[in-house]
Amino acid sequence: MQTRRNEFDVTNQVKTTDAAAVSSEVQRIYLELYQDPIPEVLTQAFGDLTRLYNGKYPGYVSCETSYHDTQHVLDVTLAMARLMDGYERTSHSTEQFGERLFRLGIITALFHDCGYIRHKKDTRHHNGAEYTLRHVTRSGMFLKEYLPKVGMPDLAGVAAQLVHFTGYEIPVQQIKVPGLIFRLLGNLLGSADIIAQMADRCYLEKCHERLYPEFVLGGVARRRNGDGIEEVVFESADDLVIKTPDFHRVASKRMDESLGGAHRYVQRHFGGQHLYLEEMDRNMRFAKTIAEKRDMSLLRRKPPKNLCGTNEDDTDTGNGEDK
Repeated sequence: MQTRRNEFDVTNQVKTTDAAAVSSEVQRIYLELYQDPIPEVLTQAFGDLTRLYNGKYPGYVSCETSYHDTQHVLDVTLAMARLMDGYERTSHSTEQFGERLFRLGIITALFHDCGYIRHKKDTRHHNGAEYTLRHVTRSGMFLKEYLPKVGMPDLAGVAAQLVHFTGYEIPVQQIKVPGLIFRLLGNLLGSADIIAQMADRCYLEKCHERLYPEFVLGGVARRRNGDGIEEVVFESADDLVIKTPDFHRVASKRMDESLGGAHRYVQRHFGGQHLYLEEMDRNMRFAKTIAEKRDMSLLRRKPPKNLCGTNEDDTDTGNGEDK
């Protein structure tokens, strides 16, 4: 079996640094589900996402966050399409999404992290990571303006709420959506965000090299408690990796409880197998090995250089565990 490549998804078949490749797979899923012509908005949304992250979208600078980059959002979007496909194929006796809500799910996935992108008029911030604690609200604001531009004005307000299922600015139970079908869509979106990033072949390397610097800039590595005393959450990039298994437990509980176990719909898409959980488990086993040995030299993979639209295929020597 071919070793999974760093720039590919959990099936090792879809290149997640390539918007065209992910768009093609999403369109394939759409056609199999609905047997309708591909809506122009699906193609346009992928193009607009690429322009936004490359600094070619009116009013915005290019992506500055190397963890929350285009590979991340494309990976999440692919996972979202698979989750919606799994739900549609198991819900014949219940309410289905239909092609219009499928489109909504794809668009919200594509732009769920666009709140990290700085506006050109912003002179107070110097890196998009500084928006970490409020990036979800900013993503919602973008979607509220974007949906009317692509012929879906009636769903703009819903989209602005759906992205909150991917963050922590509002507790999941308090997110206001107009009905149960939209809550399910939100649960799928929040689940896609978790399983896609934690199943990334270079997840641990990205946490060490890319996520920790974002946490420092975003005020997440250190925080002030209710008494105004500063608390250290992550002492260093090493500390973040060592604590990753703890986050995995929290994320798993969020998926199974707050998000209603919606991640399991992907098993129907894969014919009974949960490839994302399998890859997540491999990452966590290796994270525990690193934590026990306190040896960061075991992190040998080279994440794809996908920031600001570059697509370079990196080779590496692999981690200490064959994943």
